Amino acid sequence: MSTDREFDLVLVGATGFVGRLTAAHLAEHAPSSVRIALAGRSLERLTEVRASLLPHRVQDWPLLVVDTTDAEAVADLAARTRVVVTTVGPYAKLGMPLASACAAAGTHYADLTGEVLFVRDSIDANHSEAERTGARIVHSCGFDSIPSDLGVWTLAQQVAADGEGTLGETVLHVRTLRGGVSGGTIDSMRQQAIEVSDPARRRAVTDPHGLSPDRSAEPPSRNRPASDEFGLLDKVQAATGTRYDSVTKRWVAPFFMASFNTRIVRRSNALTDWSYGREFRYDEVMDTGSGPVGAVKAGLTTAVLGGLFAGMSTAPTRRLLDVVLPKPGEGPSQETMERGRFVMDIETTTTTGARYRTRVAAPYDPGYSGTAIMLGQAGLSLVLDGLESGGGVLTPSVAFGEALVSRLEGNDFEFTTTRR
Repeated sequence: MSTDREFDLVLVGATGFVGRLTAAHLAEHAPSSVRIALAGRSLERLTEVRASLLPHRVQDWPLLVVDTTDAEAVADLAARTRVVVTTVGPYAKLGMPLASACAAAGTHYADLTGEVLFVRDSIDANHSEAERTGARIVHSCGFDSIPSDLGVWTLAQQVAADGEGTLGETVLHVRTLRGGVSGGTIDSMRQQAIEVSDPARRRAVTDPHGLSPDRSAEPPSRNRPASDEFGLLDKVQAATGTRYDSVTKRWVAPFFMASFNTRIVRRSNALTDWSYGREFRYDEVMDTGSGPVGAVKAGLTTAVLGGLFAGMSTAPTRRLLDVVLPKPGEGPSQETMERGRFVMDIETTTTTGARYRTRVAAPYDPGYSGTAIMLGQAGLSLVLDGLESGGGVLTPSVAFGEALVSRLEGNDFEFTTTRR
């Protein structure tokens, strides 16, 4: 392990809710040889977090006071460490100085952003510099978007190994999702809603290939055709935004994270010279069940999501939603997190007509305890795993591949691919 810098890993935002969970995971799972420091805006709160950690050997971890919007301070921080892991969002508002400092210093970086515009801005500002310095700038290393991105990567690897061509129509189905929505995620949605009042920014958000390194080389997007196995099915779908999946025989509704995750997965395909295939089409949906009950659930889910996004679009309704939605830094009780879990099935038909499914699952609250494990292990992978990927603004699958899949499997995550 290189010792040319003072630290191997600095966790920025260690005093926030997910930051504390990530610190606890690192304290328990990082080898004692990894030199870790905790960073945040308040020395008092950092001291409190460190005192809560076990085992006791981590009481020697240094504490660093830093403001992530201070360009000089984050440049100094990036120069002192090999890896930065940050939970400080919303990233469009607070994240760019740190990401850019890491790109310039050749320091690897991982965050939890789910903000399309921030990632697009980071690509434009940092990709070339990070390629030059060798820094891996890896956005979206939590529930946004590791299950989606590593799941599709795992699926593509098996299809290629079996000689069954490349991926065609591919859909992630959320089968089970039990857990809280973090205040940080809500605040990121709020900030992006404010930004898309600019027409140019709105176009960037709505472009399905908006994170591609070569937009002109991307195929046109297309919608999956609706089936009409039931009378009036098309009318129901048109009225509610729901969809009946004729393959699974179940109703589906939009997955609230799909607008971001799908763009990360498509970027992974493009960054790897379209290794998933030129016929690759990708979507994410929530499975709400079969029959009339499934249709009603799909309609209600779609209505709630539509109301939330519509409410975020104007200042008066944002203020009303702020009263009831989680605040940044807030989180659920330990008991609630212990009941959390998620199960996702990614299904594809390959260009040879073969059908495959990859299941991604974990017995953790996806937005909190699960995300802390994903981010913590991503940081440790950047420190320890001798990754083959080069520098640049990367996606989790491009940066980590099998190294992170193996790490997560060692923490009770499942990545299982079967031929159907």
